[in-house]
Amino acid sequence: MSRVLELREKAKKQRRKIVLSEGDDARVVKAASFVAKEKIADVLLLAKKDALNALAEKEKISLDGVAILDPSLDPRKGEVINAFFELRKHKGITLEDASKVVMEKFVYYGAVLVNMGIADGFVAGAKHTSGDVARSAIYCLKMDKDIGVLSGSFIIEFPDSPYGDKGLFLFADCGIVPEPTSNQLAGIAISSAELFEKLFAVEPRVAMLSYSTKGSASGQCIDKVLDALKQVKAKRPGISIDGELQLDAAIVPEVAKLKCASSPVAGKANVLIFPDLEAGNIAYKLAQRLGNARAIGPLLQGIEKPCSDLSRGCSWEDVVDAVTISAVRSQK
Repeated sequence: MSRVLELREKAKKQRRKIVLSEGDDARVVKAASFVAKEKIADVLLLAKKDALNALAEKEKISLDGVAILDPSLDPRKGEVINAFFELRKHKGITLEDASKVVMEKFVYYGAVLVNMGIADGFVAGAKHTSGDVARSAIYCLKMDKDIGVLSGSFIIEFPDSPYGDKGLFLFADCGIVPEPTSNQLAGIAISSAELFEKLFAVEPRVAMLSYSTKGSASGQCIDKVLDALKQVKAKRPGISIDGELQLDAAIVPEVAKLKCASSPVAGKANVLIFPDLEAGNIAYKLAQRLGNARAIGPLLQGIEKPCSDLSRGCSWEDVVDAVTISAVRSQK
C-alpha cells in the first residue's frame, strides 16, 4: 500500500476536526463526503447552506456525516468576527473591515475557528488563492518562534522507486518564500525534518541542495546554504543533515560514493531542501508530471497548528490527502 494511503489509517485512530472552507466547490464537497464516510476525520464544511444542498444534489454527493456550517447563520459569527478583529487591530483594521474579510472569504473564517480551538486544522485553496491561504494562516495562527518562517512543503511519493525512503520524499520550500535568507533556509529545513518524522515515523535525512557538492563550486548561493546548515546543526544537533549537495549526490548511492563518501546523508536523503522557491516549485512539478509522483501540498509549516494549501487544479483525491495529513499533524 502507498505510504500516503497508510496515513488514512493513522488518521482514523485519533480523529481530528478539519475545516474545509470551500463548500461551493464540487471537488471539496466530494472529498468531505469521502472523508466522513471513511471516518478519516471529522469534517466541518463551510458553505451557504442552500447553495451547498443544490450542489450536492446536482453532483449526487451524499452529505451524510458531514458537519455543515453556514457562517452567515452561525450563532458564533459575532465572536469569530471579533476574534479576527482582535488579531488584526494592531494593523489598523476596523471591526467593519474584519467582518467583510471573514464573511467574504471563508478561508479566514475557517482559520479563526482553528485559532479558537473549535477545529484542529484547515484546508483551503481549491478556489482561494495561495496568498489568501497563507495570509489566513499568518494572521490567525501563531507562528512557531523557533522556526521563524512560514514555508510550504510537499510530500512526494514515486511509484516503484529505490530512492529516498522507498520512493517517499519531502520537498521544501515549494510554495511560499521566493528567496530565503540563510536563517529562513535553516527554519525551512528544521520544520521539514520534523514534519516528515511526525507523519511517517522514520528518520529524516536532510539534504541542503545546490549546484555544488562539497566545494566543487563556489558562490554566494552556496555560502547561504552552508550558513543555513551550520544553524540547523546548532539548533537541532540530532537532525541528520548535510550540504551542500547536488541532487544526484543527495539521492543516488553510487554518485554519493564518488563525490562525498563520508557524508551521513548523501545517497539516501529523503528530505530535500531547495535553495530557493524557483528550484523547489519546478522540481515538484517535474516530479509530479514527468515522474508520475503523487504530490501533496503545499503543507504550510512554521505555524503552531496545521493547515494545507491546495492547487486550484487539484482533484478531489488531493483534497482528501490534504485533510488526512492535516489530521495526522494535529494528533498528539
